Amino acid sequence: MIMCRTLGPAEVTIDGRAAPPELVWRRHLALLVYLARSPRRVRTRDHLIGLLWPDKEESAARHSLREAVRILRRTLGESAVDTTGQQVRLADEAVRLDTDELEARIAADDWTGAAKLVVGEFMEGFSVPDASAFEDWLASERLAWRDRSVHVLVRHGEALLHSGAARVAADAARRALALDPLSEIALRLQMRSAVLLGDRAAALSALESFEPRLREATGVGPQQETRELAERIRRGRMPVQADVPPPRPEAGAESRRAPLVGRSAELSTLCAAWETARDGGGATLMVIEGDPGLGKTRILDELVQRAAMDGAAVSVVRSVQADLLDPYSGLLGLARGGLVDAPGLAGARPESISAFAARLPEWSERFPGVRAADPAPVDQAFRDIVAAVVEEQPVFLATDDAQWLDRDSLLILEAALRDMGAARIALGLTVVPHAEREEIDRLRSHVGRECAGAAITLAPLSSEEVRALCRWALPAYRDDEIERVSRRVLVDSAGLPLLAVELLHAIALGLDLKSAGAGAWPSPFKTLEQSLPGDLPDAVVAAIRVGFRRLSRNAQTVLAAAAIVGDRVKSATLQRTTGLAAADVNAALDELEWQRWLVAEPRGYGFVARIVRDVVARDMLTKGQRQRILEVVERAAGDS
Repeated sequence: MIMCRTLGPAEVTIDGRAAPPELVWRRHLALLVYLARSPRRVRTRDHLIGLLWPDKEESAARHSLREAVRILRRTLGESAVDTTGQQVRLADEAVRLDTDELEARIAADDWTGAAKLVVGEFMEGFSVPDASAFEDWLASERLAWRDRSVHVLVRHGEALLHSGAARVAADAARRALALDPLSEIALRLQMRSAVLLGDRAAALSALESFEPRLREATGVGPQQETRELAERIRRGRMPVQADVPPPRPEAGAESRRAPLVGRSAELSTLCAAWETARDGGGATLMVIEGDPGLGKTRILDELVQRAAMDGAAVSVVRSVQADLLDPYSGLLGLARGGLVDAPGLAGARPESISAFAARLPEWSERFPGVRAADPAPVDQAFRDIVAAVVEEQPVFLATDDAQWLDRDSLLILEAALRDMGAARIALGLTVVPHAEREEIDRLRSHVGRECAGAAITLAPLSSEEVRALCRWALPAYRDDEIERVSRRVLVDSAGLPLLAVELLHAIALGLDLKSAGAGAWPSPFKTLEQSLPGDLPDAVVAAIRVGFRRLSRNAQTVLAAAAIVGDRVKSATLQRTTGLAAADVNAALDELEWQRWLVAEPRGYGFVARIVRDVVARDMLTKGQRQRILEVVERAAGDS
């Protein structure tokens, strides 16, 4: 079997071996590929002569065609080329083009396999001088296969994003743009990949580079879909201070934003559930369950980012234990965490808007003219507001650590899912295992019955998944070194992605695991929750210290204060407790948020991981420092 690779520099092989030189002579190869791409693989002699030998006299041209056919027969076999009458026909089994395989993989939705076939332009660098008709055909084929190849790479990249492999998806986008620098679908893939890698600046920079190129070539600007994506990215989380540029995210081994290793199946399931709601499949519930450190918050953040880029009105609330006894605190957090900015909000009834404007300054500032004498009850107001917003765009409501949500908020969210069953609304919750909340259990029971959705339970990383994480973090390590490091990281982290990433981050910065004792963790007969944080392995604590010491002095001060003050802290409180100027605190908070120590919401800042907060509070301050911070907090509480 002859295999002819055409997507990239042309290459012909026979049973895996290189083809004889005479077969790949310029016009012989052109004839082979042209016949293989022709309808029913047949053309007339006159057509082929005019295509490939237009500059020769007829007798000489016919002789050249006969010689080319003789070479094909000698290589492919006598029966492979039929020259009956005035036609030249290539047998179906004589040669297989990679374009045939590409189409077969596309038909099978095998985007990964199809993407591997895309190496470059069709017959890259190939030409037949003095054969203008062939050159015209070649140009047309290149354009068609360029579009097809870009489509393949983008679908491959979208599938990668679906499974959390944003870095590989970004590479697929770059390959697509190399083929077609004016492809907006490839540009949008590149922008979405950059956002999911934590680099919004790179996403917007890609558009800034693309737009002049597009205008110069076509005279028009980007499509509306591209402009809308850029606007959604601009509206996303930005630094607190507009004049403080965000630091560029670290890359590779020093980055604390690791790929979602071992979570592709779970993320794909949740993405499919979100897309059900987004595309009009009805109200959808997504529940992410797992122990601390298993990556529940990270996966929820991934979903939030995707929903925002899909044009949804997104609202996120991160609950803490104090919220449990604070009625409606969850709903109020969602109301101020994104719903207040939704365009469709103005369509809600005044009495519903008034119910939140009376409680939240953000709402009273947006709707200063609302003066309803009788505000609606909170539950009715919330459903009315969500219904108004969902008229214009999908809605994604996300609650992290939902086991701490107050009872009233959980009941109202349950009612909203039930009463708005046909609406484009999704609710995403993260919970710890065995949370004794009847309201959450009842919510979960609706999945697959009253509403669409998915419930997943996260497990620790396997040994192979930890090795994959090590290969990402330590690309210069040999296989035997990766094997040793991965075994130690697996023991010290117990397969928790949070701790494994902290360890690898510190190793990349110089931490020597040999200097720390190792042992089984968590301890036998102790649950994971019982082991945190006091019994963390020394290597994990040392890794967190390495990351802490790399922060600026102000960021260290602010982070230490945040660890002592409470589960959620406002910048004004940090100013009082640290004595730093407002500008210095804001700059430090930006640094801590971009470096993934803290996460922001309208109600304040909290640690991305409670485990890390506990280590910082325990090990990064002296007893006197802790006492002074607590005294400031107590004085501020007394003054208020």
